[in-house]
Amino acid sequence: MSPGRTTTLLLVLLDALAVFLLFNFFGWTRNFAHWNDPILAPLLLPMGMHFLAVYLIDGYNPRTDMMSVTYTSLHAIALVFVLLFTLLLTFAVISAGFPLQGSRFVTTSACLCLIPVTLLYRRTFYQRQQAQRQQRYFMFLGSPESCIAFKAECQKTGMTQSVLYATHSTFARGFTQPNAGTSAPPFGDVAHYLEEYEGNLDAIILRESSSELPQAVAQKLMELHFSGVPTYTLELFHEVYWRKIPLYRLNQTWLFQEGFQIAREPVFERLKRLNDITLASLGLLLALPLLPFAAAAIWLGDRGPIFFRQPRVGKNRKLFNIVKLRTMRTGAAAGADYTAVGDKRITRLGQFLRNTRLDEVPQLWNVLVGDMSLIGPRAEWVKLVADYEQQIPCYHFRHLVKPGITGWAQVNYPYGANLEDTMRKLEYDLYYIRYFSFVLDASIVLKTIHIMLFGKGR
Repeated sequence: MSPGRTTTLLLVLLDALAVFLLFNFFGWTRNFAHWNDPILAPLLLPMGMHFLAVYLIDGYNPRTDMMSVTYTSLHAIALVFVLLFTLLLTFAVISAGFPLQGSRFVTTSACLCLIPVTLLYRRTFYQRQQAQRQQRYFMFLGSPESCIAFKAECQKTGMTQSVLYATHSTFARGFTQPNAGTSAPPFGDVAHYLEEYEGNLDAIILRESSSELPQAVAQKLMELHFSGVPTYTLELFHEVYWRKIPLYRLNQTWLFQEGFQIAREPVFERLKRLNDITLASLGLLLALPLLPFAAAAIWLGDRGPIFFRQPRVGKNRKLFNIVKLRTMRTGAAAGADYTAVGDKRITRLGQFLRNTRLDEVPQLWNVLVGDMSLIGPRAEWVKLVADYEQQIPCYHFRHLVKPGITGWAQVNYPYGANLEDTMRKLEYDLYYIRYFSFVLDASIVLKTIHIMLFGKGR
């Protein structure tokens, strides 16, 4: 078993043990449980909820940075939802007689204590992995040009692992040295790297040009792959490690690959639509008491319109008017196409509405009438889409699904303010379109809550 799978299995077992011990400890303090007769079967409910929530935030993925503030907040948010859903199911759904109904204190205390306890050993495992990873490597095998491009991508994504950049005479043929301002990685011969670092390789990344590989190198890669050192194509590495689709692989036949459940199976789209209607209705009901105050404050600020409407491009290029609470001064929308940090067009109240995301509440109406979904690619302005479709090949693929209030690109990449940002966000949008699932949607919801609580994004 690989070290990564071993770590995942240990985390699952430790989580199960933590749930068992904490529930029984607090049950014992309330004479609700006894150590000679512990609570067992009823714990399948909170334990199952815990496994699902932690899985959604990649808490069982050895590659997740368990030391980061982002993961810490996501972990806390996920386990708070475990508490809320466990209480809801225990006291509002399950019929009387369920053992956990004997004490809300036990469930609440155990779930809250699970947050620091489960974080503690995750951080311990991660620190140990980091110490070991200093002597572990990824090896990228490709042409010098592709090595330089891969190094730049690693820097953009914040990848910290050491990478060996390998090439050989066939790949290097016709290579011209990069400009003086370009920082090229040190290249090594692939045969030498495979011999010297064979026992220290975590993975090998292969640029999609296997026909150019010497027979001996291809044979060695095959042996390593079957001995437990995975070999990824560069496209697959993007999808597995960075969870996005690299734009260089796009062409007009890309859509005919595996995946695309939401586009190919009507049942998924209908279930998603039912979910959108239910949650959008609930969201509007919850926000209804706040909207009159927000509307009054906007109108009193400058006597301008309360709502902002703008034509956006929806599914299959169908146009619709998006509705938001106005956050800019009257007439300011005619300025720059993108908002910037400290944008003078945004009012003080508008900045508050943006930070709290209250300005986006009226979009729930767009969801109800079917123009949008709760989760999907960002709904872009008609003017910008016309430019993007001319400059970005296959940009129109993102119009296969309904745009969303939040989405995979929105929670993984900051606000797009130029063409380069748009291209990077498109990679995440295409990953969502190809690998849509309700589990991925749930993960996006948790990450969106994290962003809202900590005021990230614009």
